Amino acid sequence: MKVNDFSILIGGEAGAGIARSGFLFAKACMRGGLHVFCTIDYQSLIRGGHNFYIARISGEEVYSQLDHVNLIVALNAETVMLHKKDLSSNGGIIYDPADISPDSQNFQQEKLKLYSIPLKKIVRDKLKETQLVIRNTVALGTVFSLLKYDLIFSEEIIKDIFKPKVAEINLKAVRAGFEFAEEHFEKNFEYRLRKIENAEKRIFLNGNEAIGLGAIKAGCKFYAAYPMTPSTGLLHFMAANERKQNMIVIQPEGEIAAINMAIGAAFAGVRAMTATSGGGFCLMSEGLGMAGMTEMPIVINVAQRQGPSTGLPTYSAQADLRFILHASQGEFPRVVIAPGDIEECFYETMQAFNWAEKYQLPVIILTDKYLLESYTSIKPFNTKRMKIERGSIITGIYKGDEKYKRYEITATGVSPRALPLTKRAIVRTSANEHDEYGFTTENPEMTTKMIDKRIRKLVYLSRELEERNIATTKFYGHARGREATLISWGSTKGPILEAIKLLNRENIVVNYLQIIYLQPFPKNKVENVLDKAKKTIIVENNKTSQLSSLIREYTLRDSDYKILKYDGRPFDPGYLSQKIKEII
Repeated sequence: MKVNDFSILIGGEAGAGIARSGFLFAKACMRGGLHVFCTIDYQSLIRGGHNFYIARISGEEVYSQLDHVNLIVALNAETVMLHKKDLSSNGGIIYDPADISPDSQNFQQEKLKLYSIPLKKIVRDKLKETQLVIRNTVALGTVFSLLKYDLIFSEEIIKDIFKPKVAEINLKAVRAGFEFAEEHFEKNFEYRLRKIENAEKRIFLNGNEAIGLGAIKAGCKFYAAYPMTPSTGLLHFMAANERKQNMIVIQPEGEIAAINMAIGAAFAGVRAMTATSGGGFCLMSEGLGMAGMTEMPIVINVAQRQGPSTGLPTYSAQADLRFILHASQGEFPRVVIAPGDIEECFYETMQAFNWAEKYQLPVIILTDKYLLESYTSIKPFNTKRMKIERGSIITGIYKGDEKYKRYEITATGVSPRALPLTKRAIVRTSANEHDEYGFTTENPEMTTKMIDKRIRKLVYLSRELEERNIATTKFYGHARGREATLISWGSTKGPILEAIKLLNRENIVVNYLQIIYLQPFPKNKVENVLDKAKKTIIVENNKTSQLSSLIREYTLRDSDYKILKYDGRPFDPGYLSQKIKEII
């Protein structure tokens, strides 16, 4: 009887309610104090195609999915064909005999535990419903019976999520599945889930929602974005909270309009944000340059997916790093932050708005599909941990002795920023090169001074990061005497932490450096780790190991080994730990 770690896969075609049923299951488990991590895989189709949702449940904190599952809920035959190889040796399959023939799938030869339930028949005959999508809730009832998990948690979640009429139908459905399993199935399923008493309160959300919450808490009042997977979830979240949070949320005609609107909002003095994926960011690159030249504080979430071009629009990658660092023509400062988990999505978004205004430059939050669309249970955020810092802003009346200079040359490169309508100050800006007052200039001496002024911001930002001990990197494990040091950025963090757990069970100890700030690059911290590393292994979701080239650029050192994956799917911990063992 195992209760410590359980994974379920729910599969079917798009439109069958795969994500909703997985979400309900995970929330019900979390309501009982269990830890949850969920990820979804779907094709770029509105209907049809194969979708599946993996929910991992544990009595301790979990950071990613595993390489195997213990139970499959198959809402079509394709799910069994594609995923029965992923079942653990004592795993089971819930299926509808109207869809799947055990003989055609060689179930008996493979000695799988089979749970045949007439899902469609129950929906039509017992529930008297015509919408067959409700069969996924019937299947969930079966799952709760097999796991001996209290049905009350799922009933509470259904009441919380759905409106009364829809909730009533789903409550009948989950009970019907539970009752059928109690009556017809032998109690031979090895896995059990039990409520954890006095469990710490946790919240359940994905990366898009965490970034949205961070933006709202940071005081974002203007959000403009054009839908593009996987950033669309953030647009939905912001739009749903527009009125409650007194924001303006706009879906313009395209990405060019979105970034230009954000720049305009920043010029007016409000905290502004946009988001897109790689293809949309290509369109935004000219606007990014304008934000750099005009020194407008905007925040951009770039959500990576597999490319180039349209690529795999619903799958994940880390192949845009070099593009993000160098997008747009000319030279100008930008900050690039890559959160690695849901908690960092929240806090780094708040920090992004502070850096944008304090140093008057664009800040890019670099994420990907895996991070943004995976759900996990975490502790509630400490909203007092981060303070709003708006930098050198002038409102009301400008009290300087000289005429106001929007682009005054200062030691830090940051000029006093008067907002429009400030009395005694003319706020003049230009996308052309300009002088301190904002007038267009082609003077070579002034051009040199202005470029130096803008670039100088990163020098002082880097200094502030070190002086305040901001977590530009995070280090896990012991500094010396270990087999290897893993180095990565972004969403590879979760699978790496899980792989480290697996290695520890075999007495193989590695440590791990996570790089969060990619611009300005934390050279000193990275060099300090490299100095102590026995051997280094870069882990990335791209072909060319872009992080390796960045480390080499700043430290003149190369990594010893690389583990790279670029098929659009995230790392699995078992696969990753095996690759690490092969190197060690």
